[in-house]
Amino acid sequence: MKTKTLRKNKVNVITLGCAKNTFDSEVLMAQLKANKFEVEHEAKQDDSEIVIINTCGFIDNAKQESIDTILRYADAKNEGLVDKVYVTGCLVQRYKDDLEQEIPEVDAFFGTRDLPRLLKTLKADYKHELVGERLLTTPSHYAYFKIAEGCDRPCSFCAIPLMRGKHVSTPMDQLVNSAKSLAAQGVKEILLIAQDLTYYGLDIYKKRNLAELLDQLAAVEGIEWIRLHYAFPAGFPMDVLDAMVKHPNVCLYLDMPLQHGSTKILQSMRRGITREKTEALVNTIREKVPGIAIRTTMIAGYPGETEEDFREMYEFVERMRFDRLGIFTYSHEEDTHAYSLEDDVTEEVKRQRADEIMELQSGISYEMNQEKIGKTFKVLFDRIEGDYFIGRTEFDSPEVDNEVLVKKSEGYVSIGDFAMVEITSADHYDLYGKFVS
Repeated sequence: MKTKTLRKNKVNVITLGCAKNTFDSEVLMAQLKANKFEVEHEAKQDDSEIVIINTCGFIDNAKQESIDTILRYADAKNEGLVDKVYVTGCLVQRYKDDLEQEIPEVDAFFGTRDLPRLLKTLKADYKHELVGERLLTTPSHYAYFKIAEGCDRPCSFCAIPLMRGKHVSTPMDQLVNSAKSLAAQGVKEILLIAQDLTYYGLDIYKKRNLAELLDQLAAVEGIEWIRLHYAFPAGFPMDVLDAMVKHPNVCLYLDMPLQHGSTKILQSMRRGITREKTEALVNTIREKVPGIAIRTTMIAGYPGETEEDFREMYEFVERMRFDRLGIFTYSHEEDTHAYSLEDDVTEEVKRQRADEIMELQSGISYEMNQEKIGKTFKVLFDRIEGDYFIGRTEFDSPEVDNEVLVKKSEGYVSIGDFAMVEITSADHYDLYGKFVS
């Protein structure tokens, strides 16, 4: 029995996982709105008739968070607090049969490419004229910008191809139109995302075409920052570096997950590159694009990772001095190539190794931030928190990288605007500064 009045045709969309899921939720929300649904992202009030959960199935922690969220809304449905619960995304793509059996309260499950079917279930039309349109869930001055779906790489530890399918590039003209539409809405920064940016164009243009895409996006009026996320090191297209140097609105920033610093482990991971080649690539990138900030991720505790392999990774990180670095503990994912290997590093050792790398990176980050004191940077301001305006330099991506904090007493800036800031002090992951007129 219902215990409260639900707003008919109101949909609450919950997004879990990565920026690619955020993008998908935004596309879904634009379609729902065009079909006269009242739609909210992660609504504060529990008065929606329908809840749609966009799940992540990447690693154990993400899967658990997705399952916990589904169960919470299944309970809410039983209590009459919500009428319909639909679940979509990566977890469903991998485990649909199990989920249907285990959580019968859910009205329907949809995979990662089932948007038209999901809309049909809601008695909504898939509107083709809305291709590229989204209802942004990020602050209005930046947007994630997905240029391709899926992945053709054979990495042994990764379940993404199982959930997202083969690599499919979005045609360039479509992307340019999307960028123009975002700029018209006031978006100043687009963050290019794909499972592998560097593969862009191979399927539809028969060549790696990321550099040409950057040329075209850089010409879109109003887009002041273009940021590159998730580049694959093996076969990296060097002309991308020329585009970075050529266009002032392409940020000197590259997110390139390298995963390990031991050739033995990289080979087992099927990454198609050695540690030596990786080092040479990083050095070339820094040479060709002076001042570039490189963000990377590592994995600790991959099957067969000995103390010696870990030391190699530690020394690699120490030597390369990445501007930004994150680390995951290895997650043993069924149906991946690495699942056939023995998951022989204990959780405790995985955690310990990850902590050791992060402690090393914390020191590197602190030293690099100290070098910024006294320098002036162009900063894009994202929000106000307490006594501070909080923004980022071109070397920092939202939510994962360093932030710049300026006291409100220093002056005023509108959220979504740029301002010049002189750095006056710094700690391990944040910079503090004052406005420069």
